[in-house]
Amino acid sequence: MTDNSIGTRTADADASGWVRTWGASPQAPDNSVTRVDPFADATLRQIVRVSGGGSRMRIRLSNEYGTAPLTVGAARVAVTDSDHLIQDGSSRAVTFNGSPTATIPAGAPILSDPVDLPVPALSQLAISVHLPGRVEAATCHGTFHALGWITPGDATAASSLPADAVPLPAQAFISAVEVLPDRPGHAIAVLGDSRVDGIGSTPGADRRWTDVLAERLVRRDGTTRYVVSQGIGGNRMLNDGIGTSTLARFDRDALATPGLGHVVIAVGGDLVFSFAPDTEENAELLAMFGGEPVTVEDIVAAHLQLAARARAHGVKVHAATIAPYGGSEMYSADGDAARGQVNAWIRTSGVFDGVLDFDAVWRDPADPSRIRADFHMGDHLHGSDAGYDALARSVDLALFD
Repeated sequence: MTDNSIGTRTADADASGWVRTWGASPQAPDNSVTRVDPFADATLRQIVRVSGGGSRMRIRLSNEYGTAPLTVGAARVAVTDSDHLIQDGSSRAVTFNGSPTATIPAGAPILSDPVDLPVPALSQLAISVHLPGRVEAATCHGTFHALGWITPGDATAASSLPADAVPLPAQAFISAVEVLPDRPGHAIAVLGDSRVDGIGSTPGADRRWTDVLAERLVRRDGTTRYVVSQGIGGNRMLNDGIGTSTLARFDRDALATPGLGHVVIAVGGDLVFSFAPDTEENAELLAMFGGEPVTVEDIVAAHLQLAARARAHGVKVHAATIAPYGGSEMYSADGDAARGQVNAWIRTSGVFDGVLDFDAVWRDPADPSRIRADFHMGDHLHGSDAGYDALARSVDLALFD
């Protein structure tokens, strides 16, 4: 087992004091499960639930996959109640370098000014952004487990949804929320695939395992540990698939996280796709995933690389074992054997500061190649609310002290 000390980085917030409390890994609109169609002069209102709270907050918007500069005409943030209505007195204007408007160059993100809005732990925020120009390519997060709407014109100050608002099919432009904690704390960045992104959980209900883990941490000791889900459905560790590969996006989505103290690696898509049967049912899906098939040795080397890069930034690194997928159309006996070899290495290598044994939690005792029937959504691959809840409750919270 490696030295468990944090190293050159403290276990608390970074030197600036800011800690990321929510995130969504940006994706190109043509490389995601869903996208936002081109639009002009509209307001996007999106609901996000933070993990931990703070006395002030700021947001990060992304035009990293845009094809042209993006003009922000106005933006507001507010705390919402259970039916997504703005709480009285909580709506605040968001500014950028002191201005209510901003232009984000193509390929770039932008960080807002601090907003004087106290944010309670596990609270929901309504983030409203008016984009007055035409948007052809919206940087998005293509598996949408929050709620969002688009409405014509500038509706950023509306306290409730306008009658002409229609649902957004994907998260758009918002990539992070950061807070100033009321007491020292640190972020836990979780890098993963569709099982981290919560496919199969109830949309808008915050039932991903990372959401439930955040609830457990808040109940234990209040706001000191902030859980940031950076999962992408269909993501792979070594090759691009749906979204940029984990090795390629690791610096942006994990190491650049303000207040980072821990990284969790939970990516299993490489083996699923590399060993998937070449059947007619799988042909369309497999065509989306380029690159050469990977081996167990490739997966081990990738984990070692991510661990080394995390420790170079003075943070602890944990890994999750790969859960079963027998019964799904992607299953093969060779893939399952490779999964077993990778899991054995994760459990016994001593490389990681902690192991989250998700395989042990989900596997069916009667057939360890399959997920328990009450833990998957019906496809033998992705979790149900109950399945993700079980993963979160299996995690030893002391790993993140």
